[in-house]
Amino acid sequence: MIKTPWLIKKIFSNMVWNIPADDEKILYLTFDDGPHQIATPFVLDELKKYNAKATFFCLGKNVAALPLLYKRILDEGHTTGNHTFNHLNGWRVNDKKYFDDIIEARKYIDSSLFRPPYGKITPFQAKHLSRPPLSYRMIMWDVLSKDYNIRLSPEDCAFNVLRYASPGSIVVFHDSEKAFPRMQQAIISTLKIFSDKGWSFNSIEKNS
Repeated sequence: MIKTPWLIKKIFSNMVWNIPADDEKILYLTFDDGPHQIATPFVLDELKKYNAKATFFCLGKNVAALPLLYKRILDEGHTTGNHTFNHLNGWRVNDKKYFDDIIEARKYIDSSLFRPPYGKITPFQAKHLSRPPLSYRMIMWDVLSKDYNIRLSPEDCAFNVLRYASPGSIVVFHDSEKAFPRMQQAIISTLKIFSDKGWSFNSIEKNS
């Protein structure tokens, strides 16, 4: 699915799928799985050209390996979120391992935002993470670029966003080695075409 169906949003209404924009032309670009030594600087440079802000859902292991790049993300006014330490699938590991991995990532990523890898998390895990002491906001998405799909072209990924994004949409890209060949051109097209139409790009804040 490229566009998240309204029924899924309704069933899992405790998660954030989009941010009300009152028809204001605002998109919330997000980037998963970084930071990456090549993809992330490229994204940051492109965002800067349009004074665009974004949200980066980072892996703890990558932040630990590239702390200066993580600092650059924050220094340039973007927000970050926890994406686990080792990119764990919540459906395939026991709860203790999943929670321990998130807590390990928390040592490197100071944020109240969380996005589960693959979007896969059990209701129990989501409830536990949203309560004290962790108190995470579960950030999902409205539109997938599908830049991780090696069978798609960069043009396909850009079209997914251009066709399905609407005011307040949370859009997913990936600043990862696997996605970079498609994300590179797709993010250039997304930023240029939406900017030319008067749209702006905001980061997801703690209470937005």
